[in-house]
Amino acid sequence: MRDGALGEGGMPVSNGDDVARRIEELRAAIRRYDYHYYVLDDPLVDDAEYDRCMRELAELEAARPDLIAPDSPTQRVSGSPSDAFSKVIHREPMLSLANAFSEGEVRDFDRRVRAALPGEEVEYVCELKIDGLAVSLRYEDGRFVQGATRGDGEQGEDITQNLRTIRVLPLGLPEAVTVEVRGEAYMPKKVFLRVNRERDEAGEPVFANPRNAAAGSLRQLDPRVTARRGLSLWVYAAVFGPGTGKAEALRTHEEVLRWLDALGFPVNPLRRVCRNVEEVLAFLAQGAEMRTKLPYEIDGMVVKVNDLGQQARLGATAKSPRWAVAYKFAAEQAETRLLDIEVSVGRTGVVTPTAVFEPVSLAGTTVSRASLHNEDLIRERDIRIGDVVVVEKAGDIIPEVVRVRTDLRTGGERTFAMPGHCPACGSRLVRLEEEVALRCLNPECPAQIQEGIIHFASRDAMNIEGLGEAIVGQLYREGLVHSVADLYELRREDLMPLERMGEKSADNLLQAIERSKQNSLERLLFGLGIRYIGEKASRILAAHFKTMDRLIEASPEQLLEVPDIGEKMAESIRAYFGQDSARRLVERLREHGVNMAYLGSWETRVESRLSGKTVVLTGTLSSMGRKEAREWVRRLGGNPAESVSRRTDVVIAGENPGSKLEKALQLGIEVMDESAFLAILREAGF
Repeated sequence: MRDGALGEGGMPVSNGDDVARRIEELRAAIRRYDYHYYVLDDPLVDDAEYDRCMRELAELEAARPDLIAPDSPTQRVSGSPSDAFSKVIHREPMLSLANAFSEGEVRDFDRRVRAALPGEEVEYVCELKIDGLAVSLRYEDGRFVQGATRGDGEQGEDITQNLRTIRVLPLGLPEAVTVEVRGEAYMPKKVFLRVNRERDEAGEPVFANPRNAAAGSLRQLDPRVTARRGLSLWVYAAVFGPGTGKAEALRTHEEVLRWLDALGFPVNPLRRVCRNVEEVLAFLAQGAEMRTKLPYEIDGMVVKVNDLGQQARLGATAKSPRWAVAYKFAAEQAETRLLDIEVSVGRTGVVTPTAVFEPVSLAGTTVSRASLHNEDLIRERDIRIGDVVVVEKAGDIIPEVVRVRTDLRTGGERTFAMPGHCPACGSRLVRLEEEVALRCLNPECPAQIQEGIIHFASRDAMNIEGLGEAIVGQLYREGLVHSVADLYELRREDLMPLERMGEKSADNLLQAIERSKQNSLERLLFGLGIRYIGEKASRILAAHFKTMDRLIEASPEQLLEVPDIGEKMAESIRAYFGQDSARRLVERLREHGVNMAYLGSWETRVESRLSGKTVVLTGTLSSMGRKEAREWVRRLGGNPAESVSRRTDVVIAGENPGSKLEKALQLGIEVMDESAFLAILREAGF
């Protein structure tokens, strides 16, 4: 290894046993950090310290490849793309569950169970039914060795390398146990939105729902693609090999779940042991209410007999176990009339059709529009203007036209055809090779320019508060802004004539524009809207290259050396900065004083009253969004978490707080309002 490598506390690491010992220390630390961050949502260290440990481990393993182990955190994404998936025979069949769609059918299930177990007390465990892809995880002597899809229940496909990319999946266990763990891989709702947005902008087909997205991601031949998709996992069962002893020691399903939890597996805490069917039905009702508030999609609840001995006696049919049933939620749908199909142009030139229909209530909100994505989808579903259509929210998130009531057609419906020319600039639309979307390729297209400015000013980019769609439209129409650099030339007298723009609003907007000059490089990169370069990639690139100039001059080889930057992203970066217009834009921004360096803004922590504390946010803050507030908590030295538990130290409550506030009060956790949180920010000098 290299001379001068440093160990914990900055001490030099010598060769031999010291290197091996240091590698094991780092692996254990990173596994612990991963578990707290991804499973408990309770970070132990900041991103900078985590990255430092990963770099040190990678360097030590590169110097001593004989010490690389398959369960090392550096080996999550390994191997080259495969041509196909091999078959895996499951140790025990992965049976599907019988379905129940009503309270009466759940009661029927309970009656059948009790009839088969006369005179015995029966407990049930109720769990959320995650809407993802069922997977099997095989561990030998505590190491993850193989993962497979459910397939036909008897055999599935080997997706080991793709499953290794899921950060909550432990590659090694604290016990040298041989076991097959069953679970559900899924795509969180916010990741689903990001992935679909990126695919839509790239002209690629979007996923219909998070379940399809998870399945498609796990069946990628290249695990690097899967790694970028941000999948997660909940486990719910274990199948023991002969002679392990665990099968005899664990007597109930709940005990199995607790044992898996203790081993570091992600086990969903939202479950309940119920003594009778009335308690089961009460929990099912709660599950239906919490469905839309969860960060992942569920399509029902699973009811299982708790006692493993009773499960064995109840047995199974050829298709499903007799000791469990899946209670399925009805998809909330509504019928409405399609009034029109409008076409809009995005910042990348993609032309998207949007359904406009009579307003309907779905999953707690009123919706009147839904993206139809592309012409192929409209043709495939035979959607016509004037149709009565069935609308639902995909994953309880995105409004979607799922089908047409063709039986209600009157003959007055009109077919729709995509325009041949851009509705914003009149340029001819083209369909690029291997894309389903139509694009406007005119760089001077007013719609693309305005959408680009809106994106530049957005919260996750330059965060120019007050510069929304309406103001950007007025600025463009008045000839005041044609590119993002023009924003930094605006004066008070330019803004005052605009509609609904008073003196205070004009001053606030100019101040927000001025503040944006101090943003760290990653925000500027994201704001430029380089194709395939999202928020995460912008942070990675900024942290790696440190300055805009170094990034602009980076070779393709240097770009590909950056973690999580693939060939398509590297090509896009080179193509963007290879344009004279892009380089001129960067120079104009630099001349206006826009920062071009990485400041490590959200990795730098300060001491405050929140230092070292686990903080949960609930309700709406008037001064900032939830994501920004979490970043400020992290910068104040706190550890932001999603759920309230006994580990929580502080709850920050905004307007209309939910059940998190109630739980905090029950547990005696400190609660502060928005003004107290802002006071801490001021005390810290922000």
